[in-house]
Amino acid sequence: MNLPANATLHDYSPTPQSFRDAVVSGLSRPRKTVPCQFFYDARGSELFEAICRLPEYYPTRTELGILAAAGPELAAAVGTGVRLVEFGCGSSRKVAAVLEHLDVQRYVPIDISRAALLGLIDDLHGRFGALRIEAVCGDFTADLEIPDDGRRDLQTVGFYPGSTIGNFDPQHARAFLTRLRGLLGAGGFLVVGVDLKKPVAIIEQAYNDAAGVTAAFNRNLLQRINRELDGTFEPKRFAHRAFYDADRGRVEMHLVSERPQEAAVDGETFTFREDESIHTENSYKYSLDEFRALAHAAGYLTARVWTDADQLFSIHLLRVAG
Repeated sequence: MNLPANATLHDYSPTPQSFRDAVVSGLSRPRKTVPCQFFYDARGSELFEAICRLPEYYPTRTELGILAAAGPELAAAVGTGVRLVEFGCGSSRKVAAVLEHLDVQRYVPIDISRAALLGLIDDLHGRFGALRIEAVCGDFTADLEIPDDGRRDLQTVGFYPGSTIGNFDPQHARAFLTRLRGLLGAGGFLVVGVDLKKPVAIIEQAYNDAAGVTAAFNRNLLQRINRELDGTFEPKRFAHRAFYDADRGRVEMHLVSERPQEAAVDGETFTFREDESIHTENSYKYSLDEFRALAHAAGYLTARVWTDADQLFSIHLLRVAG
Protein backbone atom coordinates (compact mmCIF):
# COMPACT_ATOMS: atom_id res chain seq x y z
CA MET A 1 0.00 0.00 0.00
CA ASN A 2 1.27 3.48 -0.93
CA LEU A 3 0.92 5.86 2.01
CA PRO A 4 -0.72 9.27 1.57
CA ALA A 5 1.68 12.21 1.49
CA ASN A 6 0.64 13.28 5.00
CA ALA A 7 1.32 9.85 6.59
CA THR A 8 4.52 8.10 7.69
CA LEU A 9 5.01 4.56 9.01
CA HIS A 10 7.90 3.77 11.37
CA ASP A 11 8.29 -0.01 11.52
CA TYR A 12 9.67 -1.47 14.75
CA SER A 13 7.52 -4.60 14.62
CA PRO A 14 8.69 -7.61 16.64
CA THR A 15 11.02 -9.93 14.74
CA PRO A 16 10.23 -13.61 14.13
CA GLN A 17 13.00 -14.35 16.65
CA SER A 18 11.28 -12.31 19.38
CA PHE A 19 8.01 -14.15 18.71
CA ARG A 20 9.81 -17.47 18.79
CA ASP A 21 11.62 -16.63 22.04
CA ALA A 22 8.40 -15.55 23.76
CA VAL A 23 6.52 -18.69 22.69
CA VAL A 24 9.30 -21.13 23.63
CA SER A 25 9.90 -19.39 26.95
CA GLY A 26 6.19 -19.33 27.80
CA LEU A 27 5.56 -22.96 26.87
CA SER A 28 8.59 -24.06 28.90
CA ARG A 29 7.09 -22.81 32.16
CA PRO A 30 5.33 -25.09 34.66
CA ARG A 31 2.14 -23.15 33.87
CA LYS A 32 2.29 -22.61 30.13
CA THR A 33 1.54 -19.17 28.73
CA VAL A 34 1.94 -17.06 25.58
CA PRO A 35 1.81 -13.22 25.81
CA CYS A 36 -1.48 -11.81 24.56
CA GLN A 37 0.12 -9.21 22.26
CA PHE A 38 0.87 -12.04 19.84
CA PHE A 39 -2.84 -12.51 19.16
CA TYR A 40 -2.66 -9.66 16.68
CA ASP A 41 -1.33 -10.85 13.37
CA ALA A 42 -3.47 -9.89 10.35
CA ARG A 43 -5.96 -12.72 10.95
CA GLY A 44 -6.07 -12.08 14.69
CA SER A 45 -6.80 -8.40 14.11
CA GLU A 46 -9.66 -9.33 11.76
CA LEU A 47 -11.13 -11.69 14.33
CA PHE A 48 -10.87 -9.12 17.11
CA GLU A 49 -12.75 -6.59 15.00
CA ALA A 50 -15.45 -9.24 14.52
CA ILE A 51 -15.56 -9.75 18.32
CA CYS A 52 -16.14 -6.03 18.78
CA ARG A 53 -19.34 -6.29 16.71
CA LEU A 54 -20.81 -9.22 18.66
CA PRO A 55 -24.00 -8.68 20.69
CA GLU A 56 -22.40 -10.21 23.80
CA TYR A 57 -19.33 -7.97 23.64
CA TYR A 58 -20.49 -4.81 25.40
CA PRO A 59 -17.13 -2.95 25.81
CA THR A 60 -16.73 -1.55 22.29
CA ARG A 61 -20.22 -0.19 21.70
CA THR A 62 -20.43 1.11 25.26
CA GLU A 63 -17.09 2.88 25.04
CA LEU A 64 -18.02 4.41 21.67
CA GLY A 65 -21.22 5.75 23.18
CA ILE A 66 -19.32 7.32 26.07
CA LEU A 67 -16.74 8.88 23.75
CA ALA A 68 -19.43 10.39 21.55
CA ALA A 69 -21.28 11.89 24.51
CA ALA A 70 -18.15 13.10 26.31
CA GLY A 71 -16.40 14.50 23.22
CA PRO A 72 -17.21 18.21 23.76
CA GLU A 73 -16.23 18.08 27.46
CA LEU A 74 -13.04 16.20 26.62
CA ALA A 75 -12.10 18.79 23.98
CA ALA A 76 -12.69 21.64 26.43
CA ALA A 77 -10.57 19.94 29.08
CA VAL A 78 -7.46 19.30 26.92
CA GLY A 79 -7.61 22.49 24.86
CA THR A 80 -6.52 23.19 21.30
CA GLY A 81 -3.41 22.16 19.37
CA VAL A 82 -3.25 18.48 20.30
CA ARG A 83 -0.69 15.79 19.53
CA LEU A 84 -2.68 12.58 20.01
CA VAL A 85 -0.69 9.39 20.75
CA GLU A 86 -2.80 6.22 20.66
CA PHE A 87 -1.52 3.01 22.24
CA GLY A 88 -2.82 -0.14 20.54
CA CYS A 89 -5.02 1.54 17.97
CA GLY A 90 -6.46 -1.40 16.02
CA SER A 91 -9.24 0.03 13.85
CA SER A 92 -10.17 3.69 13.39
CA ARG A 93 -13.58 3.60 15.08
CA LYS A 94 -12.65 4.92 18.50
CA VAL A 95 -10.08 7.47 17.46
CA ALA A 96 -12.50 8.80 14.83
CA ALA A 97 -14.96 9.55 17.64
CA VAL A 98 -12.22 11.58 19.35
CA LEU A 99 -11.03 13.31 16.17
CA GLU A 100 -14.55 14.60 15.62
CA HIS A 101 -14.14 16.80 18.70
CA LEU A 102 -10.46 17.39 19.52
CA ASP A 103 -8.23 19.86 17.66
CA VAL A 104 -5.66 17.22 16.68
CA GLN A 105 -2.71 18.54 14.66
CA ARG A 106 -0.59 15.36 14.84
CA TYR A 107 -1.76 11.79 15.34
CA VAL A 108 0.65 9.03 16.41
CA PRO A 109 -1.03 5.60 16.33
CA ILE A 110 1.04 2.71 17.78
CA ASP A 111 0.11 -0.91 17.11
CA ILE A 112 1.87 -4.25 16.90
CA SER A 113 -0.04 -5.13 13.70
CA ARG A 114 1.25 -3.51 10.51
CA ALA A 115 -1.89 -4.59 8.65
CA ALA A 116 -4.09 -2.87 11.24
CA LEU A 117 -2.06 0.33 10.96
CA LEU A 118 -2.27 0.41 7.17
CA GLY A 119 -6.03 -0.08 7.35
CA LEU A 120 -6.34 2.69 9.91
CA ILE A 121 -4.29 5.13 7.81
CA ASP A 122 -6.47 4.39 4.80
CA ASP A 123 -9.69 4.88 6.76
CA LEU A 124 -8.61 8.14 8.39
CA HIS A 125 -7.22 9.60 5.17
CA GLY A 126 -10.67 9.21 3.65
CA ARG A 127 -12.36 10.99 6.58
CA PHE A 128 -9.70 13.39 7.91
CA GLY A 129 -7.60 14.03 4.84
CA ALA A 130 -5.59 16.93 6.30
CA LEU A 131 -4.56 15.07 9.46
CA ARG A 132 -0.83 14.45 9.82
CA ILE A 133 -0.26 10.78 10.81
CA GLU A 134 3.03 9.44 12.22
CA ALA A 135 2.27 5.73 12.63
CA VAL A 136 4.51 3.41 14.67
CA CYS A 137 4.42 -0.37 14.22
CA GLY A 138 5.74 -1.93 17.41
CA ASP A 139 5.03 -3.25 20.87
CA PHE A 140 3.96 -0.25 22.94
CA THR A 141 4.44 -2.24 26.18
CA ALA A 142 8.19 -2.19 25.49
CA ASP A 143 10.47 0.84 25.20
CA LEU A 144 9.61 2.60 21.94
CA GLU A 145 10.84 5.77 20.32
CA ILE A 146 7.96 8.12 19.55
CA PRO A 147 8.50 10.28 16.44
CA ASP A 148 9.52 13.84 17.27
CA ASP A 149 8.12 16.27 14.73
CA GLY A 150 9.57 19.32 16.47
CA ARG A 151 6.19 20.81 17.39
CA ARG A 152 6.83 22.03 20.93
CA ASP A 153 3.62 24.06 20.91
CA LEU A 154 1.33 21.00 20.91
CA GLN A 155 -0.39 19.51 23.95
CA THR A 156 0.33 15.78 24.14
CA VAL A 157 -2.71 13.61 24.85
CA GLY A 158 -2.35 9.85 25.19
CA PHE A 159 -5.29 7.70 24.11
CA TYR A 160 -5.55 4.17 25.48
CA PRO A 161 -9.06 2.87 24.80
CA GLY A 162 -10.56 -0.60 24.78
CA SER A 163 -9.85 -1.60 28.40
CA THR A 164 -6.45 -2.87 27.24
CA ILE A 165 -5.05 -1.60 30.54
CA GLY A 166 -6.82 -4.65 31.98
CA ASN A 167 -4.39 -7.00 30.23
CA PHE A 168 -1.79 -5.98 32.83
CA ASP A 169 -2.00 -7.12 36.42
CA PRO A 170 -2.41 -4.07 38.69
CA GLN A 171 1.29 -3.90 39.60
CA HIS A 172 2.35 -3.89 35.94
CA ALA A 173 -0.50 -1.53 35.02
CA ARG A 174 0.89 0.95 37.52
CA ALA A 175 4.42 0.52 36.12
CA PHE A 176 3.15 0.98 32.55
CA LEU A 177 1.21 4.13 33.40
CA THR A 178 4.26 5.46 35.24
CA ARG A 179 6.42 4.91 32.14
CA LEU A 180 3.90 6.72 29.94
CA ARG A 181 4.35 9.88 32.00
CA GLY A 182 7.74 10.36 30.37
CA LEU A 183 6.16 10.30 26.91
CA LEU A 184 3.29 12.60 27.85
CA GLY A 185 5.44 15.19 29.60
CA ALA A 186 4.57 17.60 32.38
CA GLY A 187 0.89 18.52 32.23
CA GLY A 188 0.18 15.85 29.62
CA PHE A 189 -3.16 14.08 29.49
CA LEU A 190 -4.07 10.40 29.18
CA VAL A 191 -7.52 9.14 28.15
CA VAL A 192 -7.98 5.55 29.36
CA GLY A 193 -10.82 3.10 28.79
CA VAL A 194 -11.46 0.94 31.86
CA ASP A 195 -13.87 -1.98 32.07
CA LEU A 196 -15.88 -1.91 35.29
CA LYS A 197 -16.81 -4.66 37.71
CA LYS A 198 -20.35 -5.91 37.10
CA PRO A 199 -22.46 -9.11 37.30
CA VAL A 200 -20.34 -12.14 36.40
CA ALA A 201 -22.82 -13.38 33.77
CA ILE A 202 -22.42 -10.21 31.69
CA ILE A 203 -18.63 -10.45 31.82
CA GLU A 204 -18.39 -14.14 30.99
CA GLN A 205 -20.85 -13.93 28.08
CA ALA A 206 -18.60 -11.27 26.50
CA TYR A 207 -15.73 -13.78 26.35
CA ASN A 208 -17.79 -16.85 25.41
CA ASP A 209 -19.92 -15.67 22.50
CA ALA A 210 -22.47 -18.02 20.97
CA ALA A 211 -20.95 -17.72 17.48
CA GLY A 212 -17.55 -18.93 18.66
CA VAL A 213 -15.63 -15.91 17.33
CA THR A 214 -13.66 -15.46 20.55
CA ALA A 215 -12.77 -19.14 20.52
CA ALA A 216 -11.49 -18.75 16.94
CA PHE A 217 -9.51 -15.68 18.00
CA ASN A 218 -7.93 -17.63 20.83
CA ARG A 219 -7.06 -20.65 18.65
CA ASN A 220 -5.62 -18.39 15.95
CA LEU A 221 -2.65 -17.94 18.25
CA LEU A 222 -1.81 -21.63 17.69
CA GLN A 223 -2.39 -21.25 13.96
CA ARG A 224 -0.01 -18.29 13.93
CA ILE A 225 2.63 -20.39 15.68
CA ASN A 226 2.11 -23.06 13.01
CA ARG A 227 2.39 -20.53 10.19
CA GLU A 228 5.36 -18.54 11.44
CA LEU A 229 7.33 -20.91 13.68
CA ASP A 230 6.95 -24.29 11.97
CA GLY A 231 4.53 -25.32 14.69
CA THR A 232 2.68 -28.62 14.70
CA PHE A 233 -0.29 -27.69 16.89
CA GLU A 234 -3.72 -29.11 16.08
CA PRO A 235 -5.90 -26.20 17.21
CA LYS A 236 -9.11 -28.24 17.24
CA ARG A 237 -7.59 -30.34 20.03
CA PHE A 238 -7.53 -27.27 22.29
CA ALA A 239 -10.72 -25.93 23.83
CA HIS A 240 -11.34 -22.23 24.42
CA ARG A 241 -12.00 -21.48 28.08
CA ALA A 242 -12.72 -18.06 29.58
CA PHE A 243 -13.97 -17.38 33.09
CA TYR A 244 -14.11 -14.60 35.67
CA ASP A 245 -12.01 -14.99 38.81
CA ALA A 246 -13.83 -12.80 41.34
CA ASP A 247 -11.04 -13.00 43.91
CA ARG A 248 -8.51 -11.55 41.47
CA GLY A 249 -11.03 -9.36 39.66
CA ARG A 250 -10.07 -10.63 36.23
CA VAL A 251 -11.16 -12.71 33.28
CA GLU A 252 -8.70 -15.47 32.39
CA MET A 253 -8.56 -16.90 28.89
CA HIS A 254 -6.98 -20.29 28.22
CA LEU A 255 -6.48 -22.90 25.51
CA VAL A 256 -7.08 -26.27 27.17
CA SER A 257 -5.64 -29.51 25.82
CA GLU A 258 -8.49 -31.97 25.32
CA ARG A 259 -6.18 -35.01 25.41
CA PRO A 260 -2.55 -35.91 26.07
CA GLN A 261 -0.57 -34.61 23.09
CA GLU A 262 2.65 -33.11 21.82
CA ALA A 263 3.35 -30.09 19.64
CA ALA A 264 6.59 -28.73 18.24
CA VAL A 265 7.69 -25.11 17.86
CA ASP A 266 10.70 -24.49 15.64
CA GLY A 267 11.99 -27.99 16.36
CA GLU A 268 11.35 -27.94 20.13
CA THR A 269 8.70 -30.36 21.41
CA PHE A 270 6.25 -29.59 24.19
CA THR A 271 4.07 -32.14 25.97
CA PHE A 272 0.53 -31.42 27.16
CA ARG A 273 -1.48 -33.40 29.68
CA GLU A 274 -5.22 -33.74 29.29
CA ASP A 275 -6.82 -30.56 30.70
CA GLU A 276 -3.47 -28.73 30.81
CA SER A 277 -3.85 -25.19 29.52
CA ILE A 278 -1.95 -22.39 27.81
CA HIS A 279 -2.85 -19.16 29.61
CA THR A 280 -3.33 -16.61 26.81
CA GLU A 281 -4.86 -13.50 28.39
CA ASN A 282 -6.00 -11.72 31.53
CA SER A 283 -8.51 -8.90 31.56
CA TYR A 284 -8.78 -7.11 34.90
CA LYS A 285 -11.95 -5.25 35.85
CA TYR A 286 -11.92 -2.29 38.24
CA SER A 287 -14.29 -0.25 40.33
CA LEU A 288 -14.06 3.50 39.74
CA ASP A 289 -12.32 4.01 43.07
CA GLU A 290 -9.85 1.18 42.43
CA PHE A 291 -8.71 2.67 39.14
CA ARG A 292 -8.53 6.20 40.55
CA ALA A 293 -6.22 4.89 43.28
CA LEU A 294 -4.05 3.03 40.74
CA ALA A 295 -3.73 6.13 38.55
CA HIS A 296 -2.88 8.30 41.55
CA ALA A 297 -0.15 5.83 42.60
CA ALA A 298 1.29 6.06 39.07
CA GLY A 299 1.58 9.85 39.30
CA TYR A 300 -1.66 11.13 37.75
CA LEU A 301 -4.53 13.31 38.84
CA THR A 302 -8.05 12.31 37.75
CA ALA A 303 -9.47 15.25 35.81
CA ARG A 304 -12.77 13.67 34.72
CA VAL A 305 -14.53 10.29 34.59
CA TRP A 306 -17.38 9.37 32.28
CA THR A 307 -19.51 6.21 32.41
CA ASP A 308 -22.57 4.82 30.67
CA ALA A 309 -25.96 4.72 32.37
CA ASP A 310 -25.59 1.02 33.24
CA GLN A 311 -22.10 1.47 34.76
CA LEU A 312 -20.58 -1.13 32.44
CA PHE A 313 -17.58 0.87 31.26
CA SER A 314 -15.67 4.05 32.06
CA ILE A 315 -13.46 6.64 30.39
CA HIS A 316 -10.89 8.33 32.66
CA LEU A 317 -9.19 11.60 31.77
CA LEU A 318 -5.91 11.66 33.69
CA ARG A 319 -3.35 14.43 33.93
CA VAL A 320 0.30 14.03 34.77
CA ALA A 321 0.73 15.33 38.31
CA GLY A 322 3.30 17.99 39.14
